[in-house]
Amino acid sequence: MGELIAADLAELRAFTARLRRVSVDGDAGLGIEWLDAIEALKSVGCAAQAVITDGVVTSIRADRKARGLPRADWDRGIAWQIALARRESPNRGGRHLEFAQALVHEMPHTLAMLQTGRLNEWRATLLVRETACLSAADRGIVDRRLCSDPATLDGVGDRGLIARAKALAVELDAAAVVARHRKAVSERRVTTRPAPDSMAYLSVLMPVEQAVCLQATLGRDADSLIATGNSGGRTRNQLMVDLLFHRGTGQAVASGVPVAVNLVLSDETLLAGGHEAAHLQGFGPVPAGIARQLVADVVDSDIATSLQRVYACPQSGALTAMESQSRTFPKGLRKLIDLRDRTCRTPWCDAPIRHHDHIRSHRESGATTADNGTGLCEACNYAKEGDGWSARPIHNPGGTHLIDLGTPTGHHYRSTAPPLPTPAHLRAS
Repeated sequence: MGELIAADLAELRAFTARLRRVSVDGDAGLGIEWLDAIEALKSVGCAAQAVITDGVVTSIRADRKARGLPRADWDRGIAWQIALARRESPNRGGRHLEFAQALVHEMPHTLAMLQTGRLNEWRATLLVRETACLSAADRGIVDRRLCSDPATLDGVGDRGLIARAKALAVELDAAAVVARHRKAVSERRVTTRPAPDSMAYLSVLMPVEQAVCLQATLGRDADSLIATGNSGGRTRNQLMVDLLFHRGTGQAVASGVPVAVNLVLSDETLLAGGHEAAHLQGFGPVPAGIARQLVADVVDSDIATSLQRVYACPQSGALTAMESQSRTFPKGLRKLIDLRDRTCRTPWCDAPIRHHDHIRSHRESGATTADNGTGLCEACNYAKEGDGWSARPIHNPGGTHLIDLGTPTGHHYRSTAPPLPTPAHLRAS
């Protein structure tokens, strides 16, 4: 059986290699046929991943149970292994795991539609999401009503699919839907993520009535400024953003806001008109000109500012290590690790750093140094303490900081610290 599975895997990899060379040679009709066939292939692949993911979970749990590990440890780190295999963040790995188990154990008709290419991964995800508050039995009813006959959802858009799933959920268990809404309200939050052209998205998850009220208020006041000739040449959208910022901070411009921001840039970028991008902690790369303007705006304001030098290796530009005999990372060393790692060092996880952790643990005589320290989000730090995980720093004199991460299944992944801006004397050489 093992040899057959290995042969199947080899055949799949060979087919993947052939697929890279596909060409339609100017035949648009043939191209459409290829698009249709590949879309079906993607759906079948998604279904196969779901079944395999559930099998991985079952196998790992059974092994840990057989070895007498506590029940609390049976699931530890499984989502992280799935995420690493799929080259995605641990958060996404957890979603893939939940998605797979819902399909395999509670939504067989949805799974069957995926396996035949009649439903794509995103639409299956919508069905799983909209039935998450229901019991397994009620979820099965929605699954049967919507997906037992492929014609039911044929031609139905995403919004229509969501509406049908929600309507059935309310019909079957209105109390569960209300309880889910209450839980969602408790999870309201504000987040940011990078946008093109050195912009950012500010996302607010809030109850729908509050969101509609906020947007309507901003729109009304923007319209009023335009009508009275006080818009200053700004568009309605620009006015709404400016009003939101002013009301949220009490300031008219960002340079006047008393908030600490870590902006890392090379000496050449700051002082000699260099073009290398800076790095704004919590956001990402910022063009050199914009970085200099940010610094100038703050310097020209009444806000207290400070300039702190970060020393780098003269050969590679890698951040210089700092050492301490303390078991916990002192403030200066934590800050150095934050500047070096920027986000969680687990591959494909870009969550904010919450923990400063020993790569080789302190109980294994791991030193409290920059080389043996890493920045991790809370979830990743707890996951790596699970059964079968390993981590070690890779000796890389004068180069970027490297970590080897080993999983319980014997797979290894490398984590590389992002490069710092290049110092001027290195660029000149």
